[in-house]
Amino acid sequence: MSPFLILLIGMAVVIGGILVLRLHAFLALIFGAITVAALTPSDDAVIARVSEGLGKGFSSLAILISMAAIIGKCLLDSGGAERIVVSLRNLLGDKRTPLALTASSFTLGIPVFFDTVFYLLVPLAKALRVQTGKNYLLYVLAIVCGATMAHSLVPPTPGPLLVASMLEVDVGVMMMGGLVVGLVTVSAGYLYAVWANRRWEIPLRPSVELPQEELEAMANRDEAELPSFFLSVLPIVLPIVLIAGRSIAEFAGMESKALAVIGDKNIALIISAAVALILLAVAKQRSLSQLTEAVGAALASGGVILLITSAGSAFGSTLRDTGIADSIEGMIHQQQSLMLIPIAFLITTAMRTAQGSATVAMITAISIVAPIIGAVDLAFHPVYIALAVGCGSKPIMWANDSGFWIIGRMSGMTPLETFKTASVQMIVMAVTGLIVVILGASVLPLK
Repeated sequence: MSPFLILLIGMAVVIGGILVLRLHAFLALIFGAITVAALTPSDDAVIARVSEGLGKGFSSLAILISMAAIIGKCLLDSGGAERIVVSLRNLLGDKRTPLALTASSFTLGIPVFFDTVFYLLVPLAKALRVQTGKNYLLYVLAIVCGATMAHSLVPPTPGPLLVASMLEVDVGVMMMGGLVVGLVTVSAGYLYAVWANRRWEIPLRPSVELPQEELEAMANRDEAELPSFFLSVLPIVLPIVLIAGRSIAEFAGMESKALAVIGDKNIALIISAAVALILLAVAKQRSLSQLTEAVGAALASGGVILLITSAGSAFGSTLRDTGIADSIEGMIHQQQSLMLIPIAFLITTAMRTAQGSATVAMITAISIVAPIIGAVDLAFHPVYIALAVGCGSKPIMWANDSGFWIIGRMSGMTPLETFKTASVQMIVMAVTGLIVVILGASVLPLK
């Protein structure tokens, strides 16, 4: 059977499982992997090939995702996340509070999932609306643009982490690329937020989750209750510095045994998780048993994501076994490889629009794209493909996406208001990111 036909059947199983049968993404990806393996001739058993791909994904991602989950949990429970927001707001001033929200949400979006960041910060947006009496939409969209781009571009968030792994892109390189592209895309999203805020007035509607008295209390909270900014931001900055530092040193030809150890992605995240636990213990005077409970809760939430990403690895592994790379070899010359960037972007966008989840879209898309990339002599570094997949996971956010309803319900916006503001903002950022990635691959190929 043609590898391309097997690919289409595998995609149909995954998307159909999620949309029609309402299966969990893990099950849909596993069934897709089993289907592809069953249609691919091999001396090895079908389930053995699927299990091997699942195991490879788990072994490469388990420590990273687990440690990132612990870091995120500790930042939330310790008050460190709120300290980052307050400190950036104090630094930039009241007039630049929306910028502080954008910077805070992007920073927090690196170790913390998008919905958690939004849950954390949207009450602050409401409190600020109570204080200022204006700019509510700007506050909400400032949070959205920062958190959503970090979620898809900067490891150790699961989506970009798996994409980098499957394309064999160094995590440090992915971090640096994600930060650069993220800066540009978030700037575009912020400019759209400013424009949308002038065009549409979104009122602060009554909320069951946050009564007026709680908003006023939040707006007047004593900052002395929060941990220091240095300790709060350290668990986020530390792994970026260690991993990126190792990558830069290797690129420059400066070998260092110490940096090679602490700059290893797994070691760097373990160190950062330890710092985050110390932050929680010091800030909230938590006992060892209470810290154990926090770790358990973090691992429980991170475990689901780990299963999904590992299943995506299994799906990609079975697709690679079809020989699709050999079928494509020679079809795309090095001079034409730049076209793979918009192709990767569009495949991810189609997956996001079809089933809603940005992370699942990235996992499914890279499972399809990675075998193709392996058959092509790229004229640029594969990190640009990874970044294109990240940008492609943003559009189109609509009613089949849980994030669409989280943003709408928590902010008090109607579905139409959510679509014409937050959904359009994501399209603007995605297209901007695609343009930046194509320009980067053309001007600075890093090959």
